[in-house]
Amino acid sequence: MKFSIFSFLLLILSISTSVAQERYLEEITDSVKTETFTYTKKDGQTLDLDIYTPVFDAEENRPVMLYVHGGGFSGGTRDDKGTIDFCKKIARRGYVAVSMSYRLTRKGTETAFGCDCPAEEKLATFAAAVEDIQDATYFLIQNRVQFGVDPYQIILSGSSAGAEAVLNTAYQPPYCYDLEGGPVSYAGVISMAGAIPDTTIIYEESAVPSLLFHGTCDNLVPYATAPHHYCNENKVGYLVLHGGKTIADRLHQLDQPYWLYTFCGGNHSIAGSPMSYQFEEIMVFCYEFVLHQSKNQMHTVIPGDHDCDYPVFNHCQN
Repeated sequence: MKFSIFSFLLLILSISTSVAQERYLEEITDSVKTETFTYTKKDGQTLDLDIYTPVFDAEENRPVMLYVHGGGFSGGTRDDKGTIDFCKKIARRGYVAVSMSYRLTRKGTETAFGCDCPAEEKLATFAAAVEDIQDATYFLIQNRVQFGVDPYQIILSGSSAGAEAVLNTAYQPPYCYDLEGGPVSYAGVISMAGAIPDTTIIYEESAVPSLLFHGTCDNLVPYATAPHHYCNENKVGYLVLHGGKTIADRLHQLDQPYWLYTFCGGNHSIAGSPMSYQFEEIMVFCYEFVLHQSKNQMHTVIPGDHDCDYPVFNHCQN
């Protein structure tokens, strides 16, 4: 169903009036501690992650937001100002926020990650990022007592390349970490302009609650189903990807929870803007869809001019 901005405000109001100071929806502290750890070493690289925890917090079993930055698998950093601000705001709500480095396998390559990068190398790039996210997850679970985290409440989030990485990770089968509670599935995934090469990885047992931000005029990562970077078929980098709209359609068919957040006419800048401008929506998603296991299927549409040559969807027509 289409979920309007007005409906979202009503949801916020109903939640805020039902609780005095609800952890995970409101700030529980002003102080956040940041620590850096090495989670693995690979290919001659030391891969670190930053852990943000609320100070003066007695909770010992907290949900985690694990964030993966963007940058075309050739750039970006886990500790730029926007990411630091995002993680601190999350930690102030009572979560443990984590921002991780990962192998930038396209860094220094002549073909980067565009139409001259062979499709098989793009798939290998996705696979390497998935492996690094799994290793970071394993590190958090192995040290769950030290960090005060709940291994069954790890939410993945990512921007652009990071969104592609987390989507390809989140819909994998449960991982076995030898925990008494059994195998671990990710509790949810938040994608800001991400996509996957194969929707069949999403099935009833692998699906997780998904918040999908995407612009209809994204020229790099398609909103629906189209070639990555809109490469021509004769290019070695031709690889069909399935973005937020197609992923939501797949989850809808499976009767699984999702929240598609469409920006009509939005470009690839949607890869970063929700961290600031839709932060409250992110917190509501985590609270309602993940922590309280809402089964809703929602679609929020932000109107805008569809000033591009890509398909126009009914929900973006004036």
